[in-house]
Amino acid sequence: MTSKNNSSKKIITIDQGTTGSTVLIIDFDDKKEPKILGKSTFDFPQHFPKAGWVEHDLDEIWTSISKAFLAALNQANLTLDASHFASIGITNQRETLCVFEKGTGRPLCKAIVWQCKRSLGLCNELKARGLEPIFREKTGLFLDPYFSGTKLSWLLRENKEVSDALKNGSALVGTIDSWLLYRLTGCKVHATEASNASRTLMFNIKTGTWDEELLKILEIQPQILPQIFDSAYSFGETHLNGILPDGIPITGILGDQQAALLGQTCFSEGEAKCTYGTGAFALTNIGSIPKASKFGLLTTVAWSLNGKMTYALEGSAFIAGAAVQFIRDQLHFIDESSQTSKIPASTKASPEVYFVPSLAGLGAPWWDPKAQGALFGLTRGTSKDQIIRATLEGIAFQVADLMTAMASDLDSDIITIKVDGGASANNVLMKFQADILGITIDRPQNIETTAFGAAMVSALGVGIYKNLDDMKTAWKRDALFKSTIDAAERKAHQKGWKRAVKAVRCFADAD
Repeated sequence: MTSKNNSSKKIITIDQGTTGSTVLIIDFDDKKEPKILGKSTFDFPQHFPKAGWVEHDLDEIWTSISKAFLAALNQANLTLDASHFASIGITNQRETLCVFEKGTGRPLCKAIVWQCKRSLGLCNELKARGLEPIFREKTGLFLDPYFSGTKLSWLLRENKEVSDALKNGSALVGTIDSWLLYRLTGCKVHATEASNASRTLMFNIKTGTWDEELLKILEIQPQILPQIFDSAYSFGETHLNGILPDGIPITGILGDQQAALLGQTCFSEGEAKCTYGTGAFALTNIGSIPKASKFGLLTTVAWSLNGKMTYALEGSAFIAGAAVQFIRDQLHFIDESSQTSKIPASTKASPEVYFVPSLAGLGAPWWDPKAQGALFGLTRGTSKDQIIRATLEGIAFQVADLMTAMASDLDSDIITIKVDGGASANNVLMKFQADILGITIDRPQNIETTAFGAAMVSALGVGIYKNLDDMKTAWKRDALFKSTIDAAERKAHQKGWKRAVKAVRCFADAD
């Protein structure tokens, strides 16, 4: 594909995340060393109308993107001229569900965030009917409120205004990417791509289509869903009457974790990455054939290019960087997140003190949405620094559980993990991650790999890159972290962690 703005190699990347929206303007004039010309992030409010419910206001998200774009444009010293830009790439929080008016994009209700647990009862109902194996076989996912499909079924049951609008054809649904695409194109294009579609419980990862049987079970009409295209594709052009100039092609979309996998250039089978953001998300490329996990992981689409899908195994810990936010904002143990990287090297938490940061349930490989967070091993002598350290270690223990499950599914050792996301800048966390896994942690110079992955797939869609191999030289290393503890010490850490997780799960089951 080529751009009508072929003299420019600047790409706008919209990274729409759980707590904020980031816009980057990246120059691919030297595709081996892309340069960030402008970057800005604006946070937006989180809404918690009931215990376990999490919502986003789409208008607030749109405002955050608009502000971030204008600030990034100012940093890049560019004007609102379409000729400055080759294309737009989008990456997004994935399972969050949006319902919006056809023809205007106006939200009909607040978006139901991936963390929201309101459809737990519906998931349990479907499990009781013996339907989980069907969903596992076709989608690679579990029946969990994490995913979009049961959120939509819940809305159809519980919100009459939304249900009526969807049934009479005046409303559409989608994940964040499809809503953004709809708004950016002036409500002309209602579409998504395979990596986002694969997170909905409605997409058959083998056929690459919405699955009629699953839609019938969930009582969802297919006409309200977006069309599905490749991840690098000419989706449409901007048509906004403001904010962004008209006529910029949108040529790449990926879900945030798949964008990070691509941004880390994990193009070969067995290559793995972990993103430390609000949650921790580990993905391993498993190639062109979807493999079912035996150890509680998800099988998901990594990307779809030229009509062919590449798959990944994924494990998610719902709370990672958010655990640091928790001890900062709720417990007031620290004033700034960066303080966690300054804990003295002599301070150790485990194998005495453990923090299980299951503040939004336990994800893979446990899949226990009722689990709550807990601190174990406290004594009169426990220090604040130990609890801060235990918070970091709790993040690393969760990732270790994910990677151990992946190695078991692959029946081979994972030698190296590439890391990214804000918390990957914390050397204390990265060193303990290497220690507890006994493998090498590889951190790139640019830890914004989610946004870069979206920019790279857009660059592929617009013809700046010719193929995936053409992208490899854009990745540059910052640091390697290697384990320096012995097997006995590692085993002691892991033993205590397993006891702590068991206790959390037993407490959740004690009615």
